[in-house]
Amino acid sequence: MEKYDVIIVGTGPAGMGAAFSLLDLKKDISILMIDKAPVSTGGMRNDCKMNFTYPIGFPFEYWDEATANRYLEKVKAFLKPDILPKSNIGIYQMRAEKLGCSLLEIQQTHLGTDGGLRLIQKLMTELQEKGVTISLREEMLSINNEQKFITTDMREIGYKTILIAPGRHGFHFLQDVMHQLDVGYMDNILDVGIRVETRIEHYPIVKDYYDPKFYFPEKVRTFCTNSGNAHVVKEKYVTERGDIWYSVNGHAYAADAARNNGLVNFAILKTVRFTQPLASGQEFAEHLGVMAALMGGGKPLMQRVGDFRLGKRSKVATFNNDLYDFEPSLKDCCPSDISLAMPSKILRYIWSGMKKLDTIIPGILHPSTIMYYPEIKLYANKPEYKDDRFQVVPSVFFAGDGAGTSRGITGAWASGIRASEGMAEYL
Repeated sequence: MEKYDVIIVGTGPAGMGAAFSLLDLKKDISILMIDKAPVSTGGMRNDCKMNFTYPIGFPFEYWDEATANRYLEKVKAFLKPDILPKSNIGIYQMRAEKLGCSLLEIQQTHLGTDGGLRLIQKLMTELQEKGVTISLREEMLSINNEQKFITTDMREIGYKTILIAPGRHGFHFLQDVMHQLDVGYMDNILDVGIRVETRIEHYPIVKDYYDPKFYFPEKVRTFCTNSGNAHVVKEKYVTERGDIWYSVNGHAYAADAARNNGLVNFAILKTVRFTQPLASGQEFAEHLGVMAALMGGGKPLMQRVGDFRLGKRSKVATFNNDLYDFEPSLKDCCPSDISLAMPSKILRYIWSGMKKLDTIIPGILHPSTIMYYPEIKLYANKPEYKDDRFQVVPSVFFAGDGAGTSRGITGAWASGIRASEGMAEYL
């Protein structure tokens, strides 16, 4: 059996942050990183938008401001980001405050999907040059922490300490691991909402602030804004029963005036926190996704704001060249009526947030604006951690979005560093 000092499951920002940190903390250490995907995964592959201001990306359960800022400085020192300039946001903040809303001023950088891929390639090459073994297309199946080895679809591998950082798509996988390790957890929080797409002239704030973070009452917020050469995409999910459904998401390529499609998209999400007796927020989210897929013939749903306000479904003919003056960037969607698929209370809060946003930035509710559904964030695992280094049982650590320790690239990287410090102490 091959043996390593450290195994890291997942090659996203949490895994990479931990690997680089361990190489600094422990010299001559043997590290294996595995990932079931054929390429390095994680948020850096999709748009690569990074936020460097608390509390964005840092769940309050695990991070206070001082701790988050301390680790953010470590992330900044390593990634050396070029912070995007902002201007003229005072007027938007004043309008928001009058409505009981807020606009957070966040330090951001944006590499785009193409720039993110280049960064990933650079970082993975650096890790290999430093002696880290990377095995892609290898899936972890089980763990035996008493005898300190994992079983993959290819072999058994021994370890002294292990970090499991699968990201949001590894939600079910992480729950299986927690069951094997007898780790308690909660699964009662999820974000449900829509992705909005419109012309940049209807959301001009993005010319001054690339990814504006608006917070509305009733735990509604904007999230992940993309502009310029911006596109809405769909992400495939499979339930444990084998049902397939799609969540929508957004990304943009690096700034290039020659490729600008003149569109902007962003999510507007409602955070839902369930109490007993709901067994699983994840399963609730999957039911919403499957229902949308049922209505859409296996596709996500889309509806023009003009149709929504009239209380009628969008049809293929809706997407014409009159008032509805741009084509959707995600064409593989079903024109429909999202009010039939989204729970009414959630939709009511989302629509209230959109009306407030249209008062702050007039134009977002133009009849041509498209609402895509569903956009659901599946990172609500809340394991019972034994210490502040995210150790769940002796020698086993978690990190990243799938483990609930972060919500985004920089938070995931920071949580990987934090876990690595516990791993170094264990070694």
